[in-house]
Amino acid sequence: MKVGIIGSDRKEWHISRLLKGLEKRGVEAYLLPVTKLLARIGGTPRISVRGYGVDDYDAVIVRRVPGGTAEQVFYRMDALRRIEDMGVTAINPARSIEKAVDKYYTSALLEDAGINTPRTMVTESFSEAMRAFKELGGDVVVKPLFGSLGMGITRVSNEDVAYRVFRALEMTKSVYYLQEFIPHGGRDIRVFIIGDRVVASMQRVSDDWKTNISSGGKAAKYTPSDEAVEMSLKASEKLGLMYTGVDIIETDEEAYVIELNSTPGWEGLQSVTELDITEALLDHVMTKIK
Repeated sequence: MKVGIIGSDRKEWHISRLLKGLEKRGVEAYLLPVTKLLARIGGTPRISVRGYGVDDYDAVIVRRVPGGTAEQVFYRMDALRRIEDMGVTAINPARSIEKAVDKYYTSALLEDAGINTPRTMVTESFSEAMRAFKELGGDVVVKPLFGSLGMGITRVSNEDVAYRVFRALEMTKSVYYLQEFIPHGGRDIRVFIIGDRVVASMQRVSDDWKTNISSGGKAAKYTPSDEAVEMSLKASEKLGLMYTGVDIIETDEEAYVIELNSTPGWEGLQSVTELDITEALLDHVMTKIK
């Protein structure tokens, strides 16, 4: 049995644990840097990394697909789809990653599934963005359409500041993704799903409105409500994710799914749960290998 980890750094916490866990199970395990993928048409192997073919792998676990130019991102996802076409199980599948990484498409799919999510407006137009700012109550979270770890996200609650931020985004030909700000007291929930079950959860607590662990948020033990569990499972199924971290904000009145992560980290979460999440993920991988 042969399994690859699509990532970049063998020493990275998650990749190191996945490789060691696979090796303990007697599985051949290799790091596959996504930027080193070589594809062939009319030759073999059809996909290789540093001269070694991926055609005969049983599965690949997608740990991270880094950003890049439009061409680079399209090629990386095309290569992942090609790997799947060769009969290799991809966790997560390319199509599901594409849905989850696009914040607008994720929001649209959540709405279509009847899952509560903040009001959101997306446009390329500066003037429409200014109108959207007012329509969303004059207090919004501005996010890059593609991104993770809370990078590039800012809260704007002043019209003059909105004008300057939106003009700056206009200069870089960015898409305006504006989401109404939901007061949450510096707390949100991460629900971690593997397959069709919630395996762990945490509350992220911060002195700031940003709660990402990478932005200084702290992990705390937390048992999600039945509503949060139901919303998370429904959202994960809608996007077709085999494993994901679902981010939820709960207020006194209702809960909102903010986004789903297609390559979620669990280092912070592992610190507040007894379950070995790496082993739980690998157990699931083993069940999916044909």
